[in-house]
Amino acid sequence: MSNQDTSLYQSAKKIWRTVVKEKPNRPYELELQLELHKRLLHLFQPGTYYYYIFNIFQAELEFVSPSISHVLGYLPEEMDILRLLDILHPQDKPYFLEFERRITEFFVSLPFEKIPKYKMQYDLRMRAKNGSYIRLLHQAVQIDYDEKGYYRTLDIDTDITHIKPEGTPCFSIIGLDGEPSYFNISTDVDLRPSTDPFTPKEREVLKLVISCFNSKEIAEALFISPHTVNAHRKNILRKAQVRTPQELIRKAFEAGWV
Repeated sequence: MSNQDTSLYQSAKKIWRTVVKEKPNRPYELELQLELHKRLLHLFQPGTYYYYIFNIFQAELEFVSPSISHVLGYLPEEMDILRLLDILHPQDKPYFLEFERRITEFFVSLPFEKIPKYKMQYDLRMRAKNGSYIRLLHQAVQIDYDEKGYYRTLDIDTDITHIKPEGTPCFSIIGLDGEPSYFNISTDVDLRPSTDPFTPKEREVLKLVISCFNSKEIAEALFISPHTVNAHRKNILRKAQVRTPQELIRKAFEAGWV
């Protein structure tokens, strides 16, 4: 790791320490928690992905899924936080640091009961073991926290190179269970709630469209008729101001609607 990357790690560590001052005085059963957190798999997006548990206090990875080898070519035991920062695209490293700073500011100001109602996401390029760069959609939720601080996150990185092969990294904070979302957050303005143009049912359809479900499969999954599904799909395309499902998927990622 270069001196620049060591500095990046130290800067990131200072940001993470703003949300946790001391190690929790309670046990954390990693294997059990991994099973419980599988309910969060709805956060995954189409494409190849891997996930990991990040210990904020220690600033290290506690678990990395074997599927990282399918995405980046590394074995789980080869990956730690230092390598993760090292393989970030040089042009994306300033974005990473600023995104993490804005995210920690947001969660520090969040009421305790609202912590599980938000996920954060941003896209960055990472260098695979073969030397090629892959654009990943990084998503994270808080999974271990109390009134004293935040201790662990569940992080999911999905390969979206085929959807967003180029462009400036952007990040969003997504509200769950009716909480407001903050899409395409600028790094030089205050956070202000924003919304997507879709109804709750249209959001469900959109999510399944992005997951490559056809209209019949969507109808079966949502217990509605194929005719209703097609009507929702037409409305979604109109509201998104696109003409094809491919354009819709690309814009959904760029706008932070998923």
